[in-house]
Amino acid sequence: MNTTSTSSLRQRSSIEELYNQSQYFTKQLPFQYFSDSLSEFVTILNKNRQIVFCNQPLISYLNVIDVNDIIGKRPGEALRCQHSNLTQGGCGTSEFCTMCGANRAIRQSQRGEETIQECRVISQPDTKALDLSVHATPLMVNDESFTIFSLTDIGNEKRRKVLESLFFHDILNMVGGLLGYSELLKDASTEEAKEFAPIINKLVSDLSDQISTQREIANAEHNTTTVTPTMVHSRSFLDSIVLSLRMHAVSKDKTIEVDPRSEDFIFVSDDNILHRVILNLTKNALEATQINSTVLISCHRKGTEVQFSVHNNEVIPYDIQLQIFQRSFSTKGEGRGLGTYSVKLFTEQYLKGKVSFVSNKDDGTLFTVALPISLGTPNNTQSKITDMVVETVFA
Repeated sequence: MNTTSTSSLRQRSSIEELYNQSQYFTKQLPFQYFSDSLSEFVTILNKNRQIVFCNQPLISYLNVIDVNDIIGKRPGEALRCQHSNLTQGGCGTSEFCTMCGANRAIRQSQRGEETIQECRVISQPDTKALDLSVHATPLMVNDESFTIFSLTDIGNEKRRKVLESLFFHDILNMVGGLLGYSELLKDASTEEAKEFAPIINKLVSDLSDQISTQREIANAEHNTTTVTPTMVHSRSFLDSIVLSLRMHAVSKDKTIEVDPRSEDFIFVSDDNILHRVILNLTKNALEATQINSTVLISCHRKGTEVQFSVHNNEVIPYDIQLQIFQRSFSTKGEGRGLGTYSVKLFTEQYLKGKVSFVSNKDDGTLFTVALPISLGTPNNTQSKITDMVVETVFA
């Protein structure tokens, strides 16, 4: 991006300009009443992509009392998008904004084109995910260019598509496998039945896991997930991840190993939630890994933090890197995107940690989950073990 275009992206209108532009619309009472009656969020943006008008539904959603708290902000800033404060220029100026449907829609509108795009936003600090359909329409008032920018929440539609994909594709395949083996059991010998038993058990286990995953994500998004701090043994925890995935289909002709440099210690976290997070990242790494390659998982202490890492040798394409952790985004197709989003949701909202990644030709791809070494008080009344944890963690 050249200097001129960067300067243009950062430029903002003065308070006086914003006030005068806002008056164009707030003085039009029929327009105000009409926009307030809509269920969609409606804003009007000036040439610098700043809000000069917004309707009551958006004011209520943002939970602000004074509309002036919104006037002058850009859409991502008003919605508290996680990327809106990464650069000095604000919303629309970070590298992540190049993939943003809202940013593209506004740009097209400023070129005189009406357009509809989809936009995914993760707002801070609560890691709330929004799936939006954005509609941008050019508008001229008093020889000034504006954009009518409306947003419709399509989160329920996206959730429905995910569930449809889950039940019509993944679960149906598992049920098909169960039906096939149940038919074979009818005429199977004792030896054959013994051979089929672990396969059937694995299919049932995977089926249960898929349903549980969706339930856990739904609970997490509705803030009904219960965090239960327990004592976690780092090396045993990593071994359990390897054991869970070694016979999984994603591990076929691939290797999963614990880094021998991993540290062996005890810390306090929610074992079940953490297992879901690291398992998800490891499965993703195995799916992306070439045949006969290795995925390496590790754990280290860094001061008052625990750091889990998952590494493979592949490189994530740059355009995909910019959309990692967004709800509803997936490289697996429409309606399949919850993996890395759920990792971020559980890690940051419930485990009070951070998840990040690097991906390049020299280092491959490394996902890191950093957690506090003690998440509350362990739910364990065995005083001897508790004393050992405290001694180990804070030594």
